[in-house]
Amino acid sequence: MTVDAGPHDARDLPPRGPRVVLVGPMGVGKTTVGRLLAERLDTDFRDTDEDVVATAGKPVAEIFFDEGEEHFRALERQAVATALTEHDGVLSLGGGAVMAEETRRRLAGRPVVLLTMDVAEAVRRTGLDAPRPLLAVNPRQQWRRLMEERLPLYTEVARVVVDTGGRGPEEVAEEILAALELSRP
Repeated sequence: MTVDAGPHDARDLPPRGPRVVLVGPMGVGKTTVGRLLAERLDTDFRDTDEDVVATAGKPVAEIFFDEGEEHFRALERQAVATALTEHDGVLSLGGGAVMAEETRRRLAGRPVVLLTMDVAEAVRRTGLDAPRPLLAVNPRQQWRRLMEERLPLYTEVARVVVDTGGRGPEEVAEEILAALELSRP
C-alpha cells in the first residue's frame, strides 16, 4: 500500500541528487529494494552505511562498540551529506540517519521513500543474532522504542510510504517506481 506522506510537487525537487532516497528502520529492505530500483532505473546504488564502513575501516557494530554511537552518527551525517551531493542514482540511508536535524533539512524536497514493516516482521528479518548494536538487548522492545522515536522523523522527510510486510522486493520496487512516476532514463 502506498501512502502519500505530504504535499510535494515535482517542481520543488532539487535539480541534482539521487533519483530515489530510501529511509526506514533496519531490516526493512532498503538495500535489497534499492539495488532492484537501481537496476530498473539503469543507475547506481549507494548505501550510506557502506560509506561509513569504508571511511572507518570497520563494521558499524565495531564503530559503535569502539568509538560510540555519537562518533558513528557524526560519520553518518557526513556520509549522507556527501552522497546527497555526489550521487544521482538510488540512495539508501541508515536507519538512524533521520535523527539528525541537518540530515532532515538536506532531505527536504527530495524523492524520499519510507519503507515500513511491523515489529514481528522486523524481528524475523533482522534476526536475534544479527550484529545490530541498537538491538543487542531485547530486540522487540528496542525496535518498538526506536520506531516510536523515529517514525515521526521518517514521516517528516518522506514523500511516499510503502509497507514492505509480507511482500517481495520486486513488488515493493515496482510500487515505488509507480508512486514516484519513475522510468528508465
